[in-house]
Amino acid sequence: MILQTFTIARTTFIEAARQPVLLLMVLASGLLQIFNTWSTGFAMGQEETSEVVGDNKLLLDIGLATIFVFGALLAGFLATAVMSREIENKTVLTIISKPVSRPVLVVGKYLGVSVAILAAMVVMLTFLLFAIRHGVMSTASDEVDGPVLLFAVGGVGVSLLLAAWTNYFYGWNFSQTAMALLVPVCVVGYICLLFISKKWGFQPLYTDFKPQIMMACTCLVMAVMVLAAVAVAASTRLGQVMTIVICFGVFVLSLFSNNLIGKRVFSNTLIGAIAAVQPDDPEKSDFRSADSIYSIVLENAARKPMPPGTPFYYGPSPSGYPLIGLGTYTPYKGDLTSSGEMSSPGVGPAIIVTESQPPYRVFKVRNIGATPIDILRPPESGDYVFVQPTRVNHVAWAAWGAVPNLQYYWLLDAISQNRPVSFSYFATALLYALAQIGAFLSLGVILFQRRDVG
Repeated sequence: MILQTFTIARTTFIEAARQPVLLLMVLASGLLQIFNTWSTGFAMGQEETSEVVGDNKLLLDIGLATIFVFGALLAGFLATAVMSREIENKTVLTIISKPVSRPVLVVGKYLGVSVAILAAMVVMLTFLLFAIRHGVMSTASDEVDGPVLLFAVGGVGVSLLLAAWTNYFYGWNFSQTAMALLVPVCVVGYICLLFISKKWGFQPLYTDFKPQIMMACTCLVMAVMVLAAVAVAASTRLGQVMTIVICFGVFVLSLFSNNLIGKRVFSNTLIGAIAAVQPDDPEKSDFRSADSIYSIVLENAARKPMPPGTPFYYGPSPSGYPLIGLGTYTPYKGDLTSSGEMSSPGVGPAIIVTESQPPYRVFKVRNIGATPIDILRPPESGDYVFVQPTRVNHVAWAAWGAVPNLQYYWLLDAISQNRPVSFSYFATALLYALAQIGAFLSLGVILFQRRDVG
């Protein structure tokens, strides 16, 4: 079965790579990246706050969005070309009439399509990295980055000329040969570019290497792979036009799922955001002992009064999920000046405000109870504050999880705001993508299992 799957995937990849739309969209993406370097000069500031500064933030935004749209279109076009067209032309009968199961056919078709889309995404994202290295030309007097022109424009030109030459003399398919050349030429060209400065001098590789941008590009590839699974599943029952419509609909719905569904999942009242924190005793900075005290300063005055005794909840998200304190507790009505009373066996675990006064911007919080509340970490700058646990709407949560949420793969805001993306988040996004791909391929198998192709 594995051999059958990879044989179908190989044939599908060759067929997809020969589609002219693949090469046309890749070249169109490169052309748009050139235009982006000319048209995104809006003086957005030059402070060094992230891997991209000034107008390059807008360049990265527009560039990633362009590739995202092209990737969604490629998923619809290629999946239709290799799946629904075979069903319409009855050529799929020559495959399933052999001892090849329908699930193997669906999975093999997806693997072939996804590899072809991956090759196109690698080239398009490399074009974007070339554009980021070149930077925005805010004025006509800005100097052109010569090494970028050599490796980007020169590499594309050589690849197309070699593809035309082999097509003329050997009859090789032009689109397939051009894509086969563009992938290694662009990747090797970008790696070589990292060692060359704008003044044609040698520089260390890490000078222009942007690890956070690379992570954002990889997550964008994950999102397009999910759309490719949607396209393959839809093409088992629908024609070309409707498959593209379904892909575009899922693409749009996934971008709005947070606003349409996500905001109804968690319910809590935001009090404010933490600007600064300081443990009163550095030896108890883990905030896990029963007498740990932290001084909290909010960015602005609290939106609701927080008198002494008020419960204190905090977490990294303004939605209130997840909260760091793993528990539910009520206002404390005992003596806030007596450490012994707050740690007595009759006091339940809680985190409460012990000192505060209007306008409730600066206060102290304490972990109380004979058994301290279980927390994952102490409060940090940037956390959000609440005075009650977050309520969860499980029906909305199930609907939110069923709809692909491509916002998880969109890391532009984190990069432009200088919020480093951790490897754990990247690994979670990868698992989320694999789960979605598996779910949609399973749906495609179910839809195709009973389809009459005779």
